[in-house]
Amino acid sequence: MLFLPESVRIVKEIPHRQFKITIFSWNGKFQIKIELDQYEQVFKIKEEDVEGIEDVVKMLDADFLKTTMQRFLTMRSDFAESFKRKNFINE
Repeated sequence: MLFLPESVRIVKEIPHRQFKITIFSWNGKFQIKIELDQYEQVFKIKEEDVEGIEDVVKMLDADFLKTTMQRFLTMRSDFAESFKRKNFINE
């Protein structure tokens, strides 16, 4: 079950073949949450800086999502290396 503070609302869920993309509205900001496996990235933008939710959706173009994927790969690699350094993973 997802716990959200009372004033947080899910504004839009965007279908994508690789990511789970959810846009929230909270505290005068849109929060764009992009998830892949156990990792997530969150971007915030003031609601007053865009004309509406469709402007936010337009920001999530192919170039943006490509760099988002690259960041996820880096996150996974960094986390795996940390585990190796701490001897949590047997090679």
